[in-house]
Amino acid sequence: MALQDRLAALDALLARPFPQTEERESASPDVWEGYRSSGPDHHVCYLVASRDFWDDRGEEVVEAAQAEIDAALQELVTALTRRWGAPRVVDLWRRAETEDPAPAPLDELGQLTDTMLVWRRPDTDRWVALAVGQADPEFPVLLLAAVGETSLD
Repeated sequence: MALQDRLAALDALLARPFPQTEERESASPDVWEGYRSSGPDHHVCYLVASRDFWDDRGEEVVEAAQAEIDAALQELVTALTRRWGAPRVVDLWRRAETEDPAPAPLDELGQLTDTMLVWRRPDTDRWVALAVGQADPEFPVLLLAAVGETSLD
């Protein structure tokens, strides 16, 4: 997926209404990229997924995958910063340590990563977040996008 496709996917998430109940959608059970979950106040989408590491967790293989995801993240950070200014860093790890459950989608993102970059859309109550995460060392490294209306404070 090229930068323009990723930006279009983010714009589609921003325009998409939030469903009344939780929804999950995937192109197929074996494909991570394009997976989307949505709920009353959020959308989460896996924009880019590296290969998985079940067969080879060699340092060079993992570093190459991480570099690919980091480059895709940086492209999007640059584009979104041009649109809406500098992002805010939100610490998801701190939220995970509290006894109060995190609201969606912060709970879902917190299972994959410990920080996310957040931009507020000036013309709506919605925010956009980007993060890099991985569910487990054997799973792909993911570039995650989220859109929400829940409080981040």
